[in-house]
Amino acid sequence: MVEKLSGYIETDQCVNACGLQREGIEISFDTFLSSKFTEHLCSPACYQNCPNIVDLFLNLAAGEGKVICENLPTNLCSFAIASSGKRCVLENNKNEQGKTSYTCKTSEVMVEKLSGYIETDQCVNACGLQREGVEISFDTFLSSKFTAHLCSSACYHNCPNVVDLFLNLAAGEGVSLPSICKNQKEIYQTMYKALSSAAPAAAPHVAPAPTSF
Repeated sequence: MVEKLSGYIETDQCVNACGLQREGIEISFDTFLSSKFTEHLCSPACYQNCPNIVDLFLNLAAGEGKVICENLPTNLCSFAIASSGKRCVLENNKNEQGKTSYTCKTSEVMVEKLSGYIETDQCVNACGLQREGVEISFDTFLSSKFTAHLCSSACYHNCPNVVDLFLNLAAGEGVSLPSICKNQKEIYQTMYKALSSAAPAAAPHVAPAPTSF
């Protein structure tokens, strides 16, 4: 059963954008083993514009329950979690000519509550991240712009996979992520009060403070 669509004939544009053929007789999970196919399926032209096809393969993948980091296209690797519960990491390598190539690898970092998960574009954007990020370290927290995104309601309350990643990263350095977000809010409040008292007649516009924790 397809919940959201009925009486629908797929367009040629989507068939081509997703790297499919109408003459295909059998569709199975083995289709995902083709990197050329997954690149088509995960491209914006297919993934964001062809809900019927995406729904088909989303359910096919969910039915198999298999997410293997090494089989993921590089544009979906970062922040993904394999079915084994281990996080996927994007690694870069340079050849003799100095050209950089990227591969998706399985890390040794385990995630307790999630497995077989690929992060959504909505959360990547809401949390101020980039899928092309190769290395994630505690230094990321030194950017006030990043922490503002991470501590925002859109990220902190709706993206448990990303929050879990940075929660454990902070804990590894002996720092509490909730405390970081609380300090972020207090900094905004202090700035707002200082600017408001300095110019009461025309208070400047200040970005809203992060959600309370």
